[in-house]
Amino acid sequence: MPAEVQWRRDSLMFGALVLAALTASQTGLSSIRYDVPPPNFAFPTPQGTKYLSDFHGRVVVVDFWATWCHVCTAELAEFVRARETFGNRVAVVTISDELPDVAAGYLQASKIALPLVEDVAGAVFRIYSVSAIPVTLVLDPSGNVSYVSVGGLSWTELSQAIERAQGNPSTSTRDGRVLQ
Repeated sequence: MPAEVQWRRDSLMFGALVLAALTASQTGLSSIRYDVPPPNFAFPTPQGTKYLSDFHGRVVVVDFWATWCHVCTAELAEFVRARETFGNRVAVVTISDELPDVAAGYLQASKIALPLVEDVAGAVFRIYSVSAIPVTLVLDPSGNVSYVSVGGLSWTELSQAIERAQGNPSTSTRDGRVLQ
């Protein structure tokens, strides 16, 4: 193969790899796929260690957030509303990578009663490839990813995603910004 042809081929391959890397880094979430379970993780609770997989049989909303992110803190009310609206059919898990007690202190001061995973080392953020927040995943009762949102999330989007995950496919909730 002539050197010029080889160089062009190598350049095209390199360009394709760079494009793939840039696309993945724009949304992060390279480890997340629709219709399969996301990575499992453990977190402490007052009742002992829980795992994401412990919520099997319920719709689960997993939210990555931080107190300095105004969009993130605005969404918290929607997660509280989801728990109030859907009751025990929905579990909500919030995850923050801030220093110990920062997110917990915010939730307490704001009188927001949501479960919190304090991921100070960033391990859960890394296994989920979260590079920008807020990120919200909705898992169906089988534990599979049925909805992903990067950026702000409205009540309409969240409630439709939960209904779809519960088995009501009347509205599509796949967010065109990610994982298509």
